[in-house]
Amino acid sequence: MGLPVSVRVEGLADEDAVDRAFAWLREVDERFSPFKPDSEVSRLGSGELDPTGVSPDLAHVLELCEHYRLATGGAFDVRLPGRGLDPCAVVKGWAVQRAADLLVAGGATRFVVNAGGDVVVGGTWRVGVRHPLAADRLCAVLEVTSGAVATSGRYERGDHILDGRTGEPVTDLLSLTVFAPTLTVADATATAAFALGLDGIPWAAAQEGCEVYAVDASSRVYRTPGMPVAA
Repeated sequence: MGLPVSVRVEGLADEDAVDRAFAWLREVDERFSPFKPDSEVSRLGSGELDPTGVSPDLAHVLELCEHYRLATGGAFDVRLPGRGLDPCAVVKGWAVQRAADLLVAGGATRFVVNAGGDVVVGGTWRVGVRHPLAADRLCAVLEVTSGAVATSGRYERGDHILDGRTGEPVTDLLSLTVFAPTLTVADATATAAFALGLDGIPWAAAQEGCEVYAVDASSRVYRTPGMPVAA
């Protein structure tokens, strides 16, 4: 879905596990990309596919999307007017987490899967959080053990995250990073929280297992006490 994905892995007993992980990600791209007219998502969005006939995987993704829509009062919505069905905000983290699970099943003892800057790790790693105003700087370094980190922000794609309640871009945040046990949760929570604007910071912090590091449009930093910022 237009994202670079890299893997670093140690202690892998099954050497084919990495190939299976990338094969899974390629399959997801074919099946769930809203940019490919013959994908399952595109066919559902256009009405070509009956909602009762979707695959179990897509049904699960849509359930997650609905969960976050309801949890944010509609601020997070994958069916925005004029945009069609676009569940990428949930699909990416869910798919990459499953790829990481394939590495674990192959015996990986220490690994990093990096998908466009969002990461899921096994073992302990240091993860940099990019400064939202300077591409060559970090605003924080996290020491993460067997968890995931995802960031939503305006610095790469501009004001692309819309508040589903108004249809307007969210501009009162620069970036919002979530640390969670899985990338499924971290990625979806980060995007859903960003869609809420400043209200998304306490909302994300209240989600089970989530810690937050956010920078608002005035460059003020918000950090929950449990965020694993390295000393």
